[in-house]
Amino acid sequence: MNAIDDKSVVREYFNATGFDRWRRIYGDGEVNKVQFYIREGHQKTIDTVLGWLKADGNLAQLTICDAGCGVGSLALPLAQGGARVYASDISEKMVGEAKERAAGGMGSATNAIFEAKDLEELTGNYHTVICLDVLIHYPPEKAGEMIKHLSSLANDRLILSFAPKTMFYTALKRFGDFFPGPSKATRAYLHPESYVIQILKENGWTIGRRTVNKAPFYFSSLIEAVKA
Repeated sequence: MNAIDDKSVVREYFNATGFDRWRRIYGDGEVNKVQFYIREGHQKTIDTVLGWLKADGNLAQLTICDAGCGVGSLALPLAQGGARVYASDISEKMVGEAKERAAGGMGSATNAIFEAKDLEELTGNYHTVICLDVLIHYPPEKAGEMIKHLSSLANDRLILSFAPKTMFYTALKRFGDFFPGPSKATRAYLHPESYVIQILKENGWTIGRRTVNKAPFYFSSLIEAVKA
């Protein structure tokens, strides 16, 4: 499957069966055990990023691009904290859900703008660009192009999360491939941390804070890149 096909599959999946599945995972309703663990892991990543930004003490002064915003799990609390947020997602349905959550009091309509747009179509300049749990859907070469594009939008900081490629996680992924199902409608790509860091450095970034968030059925490297 080439990169263009991957993108088409991701868009179609998150506008169809994937939307209902991930809306439940990103919500607070009843889910199965695997979905619960994924929810917990993803929330750890969200909470870590929120903690980093709040600890800096200038959240209300920031302009932030949340690329691949899903249902607004990060964008909405950032807007509540006073940041001016532009949030986008490849899925029109995901963006629609995020708008509904914002209108329902979970965010600030004046601070957050949501739009359905391909990551590579994003334009503008922001203090901070954030892209969480998106690169897993794309092969390394395409993920590298996306990181380069996101770099061009960020003036001061770029925050990425991705599934790291290690011997253990590669074996775990292969094990999971023996059990295909409707929830696995997109490919999952692992990326070597050294590869991601290399691309960041080639685009003028210095590595700042970094951590790994883990839960059963969820593992994610989180890297903050800052201007030297």
